[in-house]
Amino acid sequence: MDSSAYLRSHIRTVPDWPAPGVQFRDITPLLQDPKVFRVLIDTFVHRYMDKHLRPDVVAGLDARGFIIGSVLAYELGVGFVPIRKKGKLPFTTVEETYELEYGSATVELHTDAVRPGDRVLLVDDLIATGGTMMAGKRLLEKLGATVMEGAAIVDLPELQGSRRLREGGLSLFTLVDFSGH
Repeated sequence: MDSSAYLRSHIRTVPDWPAPGVQFRDITPLLQDPKVFRVLIDTFVHRYMDKHLRPDVVAGLDARGFIIGSVLAYELGVGFVPIRKKGKLPFTTVEETYELEYGSATVELHTDAVRPGDRVLLVDDLIATGGTMMAGKRLLEKLGATVMEGAAIVDLPELQGSRRLREGGLSLFTLVDFSGH
């Protein structure tokens, strides 16, 4: 079994959560089993060890992007920076507001998190509408960094987020998609 199929087999689908009709893709089983977690991280590490794809910094989106992103940064021997929900970072920040299905949200990044010219890999667990990842990309670019790629475990292509991100100039790498569900 290839790594994508193996990982997919360990993602739990929770029907009707958080609302009726939603098929929630739960990645926590990927983290609970050390062998599965190793396959997950190694799949990303093997991609980003390539000298053309190797980042200077990994940025993780609040909150599950912190889990994958920090371990990936450690394995690659590069720094990690968190992109947090508004009000969670103690130092001077830049912020970006984006639209949700019902309302809006804001994410922040410390002003000294990246330097102009840094090549950044932006990581999250899942791409749904793409709003959070696009906001993270804009934040990093405000500080002069180049977001070389967005990476996620799961893509939900029917929600059009991956299409929107690519149209917005972000190259994407995902391990599993749940189209048609």
